[in-house]
Amino acid sequence: MLGLLRPLPAMCLYLLLLLLPGGHCRILGYNNGFHYQDISNGNGNGEIYFNGVRLHVESPQPSVSATRGSSVTLPCHFHYEPELAAPRRTRVKWSWLPANTITAPVSPEAFARETEVMVAMGNRHRSYGSFRGRVRLRRSAPGDMSLVINELQLNDTGRYRCEVIDGLEDESVTVELELRGVVFPYYSQKGRYHFNFFGAHQACQDQDATLATFEQLFAAWEEGLDWCNAGWLADGTVQYPITVSRDGCGGEDLAPGLRNYGQRHRILHHYDAFCFSASVKGTVYFLKQSTKLNFTEAVQACASDGSQIAKVGQLYAAWRLMGLDRCDAGWLADGSVRYPVTKPRANCGPQQPGVRSFGFPPLSLKFGVYCYR
Repeated sequence: MLGLLRPLPAMCLYLLLLLLPGGHCRILGYNNGFHYQDISNGNGNGEIYFNGVRLHVESPQPSVSATRGSSVTLPCHFHYEPELAAPRRTRVKWSWLPANTITAPVSPEAFARETEVMVAMGNRHRSYGSFRGRVRLRRSAPGDMSLVINELQLNDTGRYRCEVIDGLEDESVTVELELRGVVFPYYSQKGRYHFNFFGAHQACQDQDATLATFEQLFAAWEEGLDWCNAGWLADGTVQYPITVSRDGCGGEDLAPGLRNYGQRHRILHHYDAFCFSASVKGTVYFLKQSTKLNFTEAVQACASDGSQIAKVGQLYAAWRLMGLDRCDAGWLADGSVRYPVTKPRANCGPQQPGVRSFGFPPLSLKFGVYCYR
């Protein structure tokens, strides 16, 4: 769409000026209402100085948090100093640096790539990729270029850039988007340390979750998460959170915190995973049955009740965000048996809230079941 193409940046214009005889600005076929002056220095090099109206782009909130499935507004406003008497046609571009970037090459450049979300000029706009049809500009007042995202998804987290362009002027501001949720450690049915990076990503996705970011794991550690097995994070590092220092978990002399193995080979190295799950639209519930069920029977029982067997991420989200409290062990979709406790009490495990796990028992054993509808 030619109307949305960005104008030549100032450096390109500068180079064009240098090509003119004497380095002077003999032809400047562009006028956007700003004032520029071409000055030749002692070396004969032309340099453009700005001495007019200045464009400012700001956001009152550097970070925004929301719940999965909801709508969120990322604030972005621009104005001119001094103010203009008449409105101007500006171009706005929203781009996104995902928190969970999954790429095969292990290179810093793979994580520095921003993805276009939306571009707009006047009444014309275009959205891209997974954001198509889910985003719009709020435009509640002059200069309001805030981005509204509907139906928030797990992978929408990350850093968003609002870039406003008017001729040679180009200013931007960033806003972090976080989802309220819960981090949980996850390991394979085969046991400890069986996931490479891509296997960990898939395992979290299978449980209605995504690989946790460092910030999410750090926040979980601050809230008391203590786990002595190392797991993959979204940035390709391997870490684990310790609140009580002890042997085998970095040693008694090492202060509590996140133990960091750094970047690991995404294919060859194997660890567990730290997953992040946010709120779900449906309801997780313990299916009341007169008898206990093996795994196959549990799957069928949920289907007969008009639902499906719950996933691990859904159970954690229901526990943490919805206050699900049940002292009954039940099957989940991955073949594990767990139960959520928000109010610790006798015969319900440790004296701290959490999701209790029986691991992956033989599928023939009898338990209850947690369903999701």
